[in-house]
Parts: sequence; structure tokens; C-alpha cells
Amino acid sequence: MSAIIVEHLVKRVRDADGALTILEDVSFSVPAGTSLAVVGASGSGKSTLLGLMAGLDLPSAGRVEIFGQDLFALDEDARAAWRSTHVGFVFQTFQLLGQMTALENVMLPLELAGDAQAEAKARTLLQRVGLGDRLGHYPKTLSGGEQQRVALARAFAGRPPLLFADEPTGSLDAVTGERIIDLLFELNREAGATLVLVTHDAGLAQRCDCRLTLKAGRMTEFVGPGAG
Repeated sequence: MSAIIVEHLVKRVRDADGALTILEDVSFSVPAGTSLAVVGASGSGKSTLLGLMAGLDLPSAGRVEIFGQDLFALDEDARAAWRSTHVGFVFQTFQLLGQMTALENVMLPLELAGDAQAEAKARTLLQRVGLGDRLGHYPKTLSGGEQQRVALARAFAGRPPLLFADEPTGSLDAVTGERIIDLLFELNREAGATLVLVTHDAGLAQRCDCRLTLKAGRMTEFVGPGAG
């Protein structure tokens, strides 16, 4: 079963010179439970592709199907509701809420989903990522690696079937980043989720089941099952 099917995806925007093509005719599929690395130089369209696969942006042409759901057959509110139950996100800049403790940050998506066990699940996850003694700490009192561990716990809290990670180690030193990636793959393996990872790191890309290379908005290579 394919978790993600992308067909003839195009994204163009208007600029002072007319139409600027960011993505051009990108097609591929990703089997459920596998990992995909999206690689390419800055400006190649990686983050745009990620945003389209998450339904955060609309394409100029083409379609994205996630677990059988055509994302762009849904309106904006329906896509947001779909994301809340199907997708977890990990960002380079962590995106933690500064006024909330580590525990409260991880509890938030569970509480929004009406989970009565939100606190117990969040505590367990934070212990799982090695932060059992940091539950009451605010983000500003945590190191970058610790903040990213909180972000990982939050991303996996609702056990989403799909996880998007956009340069998750980009603001961390090499040693801390490697530990975070080990933890990301470990948590993902345990959850059986499908992982889509945007990265500049060739070594990290090699660890994924599939690798998609973008150059100037075009897919120049797809290694692994699912080439479109």
C-alpha cells in the first residue's frame, strides 16, 4: 500500500517577471511504513514539496493522495482537521510554545484531540526521549537538543501514521544532531509510521528507504520503491 502518491505536481507563483516555476511535473509514491529523504540544494523546491504533501499549500497542477485521501479535494478547514489526526511535524526551529513547559507542549495535541490520557501519555513519551527530569522546564531553559527531543515527543504523541521532518538537525551541532536522528528513526520504527525527511545531509539521506533528489524544481532522481 502506498502512503503517499504524488502525480504530476506543479507549483508556480507570480513574480515581477511573470510566472516562477518552483516545482515542475513531480511524480512518485512512498510505500506505507517506509522513509523518504528529499534532498537538493537550497531553492530546489524541497520545502515547497513538503508543504504540498502536508496540504499546507495548494498546487498549480497535479494531485497528492495520502492514505487514499485526495488532499486537494478537501477545503482548507477539512485539510487542517485531516492533518490533526494523520500528521506529525518536526521543524529545524523546534516550534515549541515558550509559555508552556515541556510536558504541556507534548500534552497540547493530545488535549486538542480530546484524549483523556494526555498527561500520562506525554509523561511517558518525555521519559522515552530521556527528558523525564525536565517535564516542568520551559523551552528557554532547555538546550537545543533537549528542545528537539520535546518536539519529537510532541510529533509522535498522537501516533500519526505520517511524519514530516524539515531539516530537523539544521540548528544542532553534529553530535547532538546524530543522536536526535537516531532517536527519530527509533521512534518511527516503533510507531510504524511513514517518514518524510527534508535534509541537506547525504549521510542521513542514505539511512532512508527512498531518496528523492530535486534540482531547480525538477525531480532528477528517485532511489528506492515508488518512482513515478
